[in-house]
Amino acid sequence: MHALLVIDVQNDFCPGGALAVAGGDEIVAPINALMPTFDAVILTQDWHPAGHSSFASTHKADPMTVTQMPYGPQVLWPDHCVIGTPGATFHPDLNTNAADLIIRKGFNPAIDSYSAFFENDHTTPTGLEGYLRTRGITDLTLVGLATDFCVNYSAVDAAKLGFNVTVKPDLCRAIDFDGSLDAAYASMKDANVKIAG
Repeated sequence: MHALLVIDVQNDFCPGGALAVAGGDEIVAPINALMPTFDAVILTQDWHPAGHSSFASTHKADPMTVTQMPYGPQVLWPDHCVIGTPGATFHPDLNTNAADLIIRKGFNPAIDSYSAFFENDHTTPTGLEGYLRTRGITDLTLVGLATDFCVNYSAVDAAKLGFNVTVKPDLCRAIDFDGSLDAAYASMKDANVKIAG
């Protein structure tokens, strides 16, 4: 069984959003076209309460600076994907009706959550692994936003958990902050994630 895992295709990560990824909206139509070719479709949604600990505004710091949290270094982001705001909703053209499951992450105010599988402490699970195992899913293809953060972390964790993982870079877009994209590709390759194309 092969699932398509669509990472964070939300308004705040698309042009005009609070943490816009260049070209983030360009991948929506091709992702929709891919959905019927998979046994299951899972969407993830960044889902932060106001005042989240990963927000620069919470620390009165500049966005894109790094601070130390109990679980390690944390990039401080502009406020984004705040629960109940238009920015947190999926891109309006994304076919959400095709989703078997929507996983929301980052809702714990004390810890960020890039990965679809674990919060940033790398131990607190989201429940996605259990869902995939009970469905008999062994293979995952990842697409979405952003390549170098949530796609990368999700892909590496999935591979470490024993899934066969492919990332389609043509259906992802990156922030590419301070060398993060090159580092993400190196991390994924080290974890035996297949980079398609």
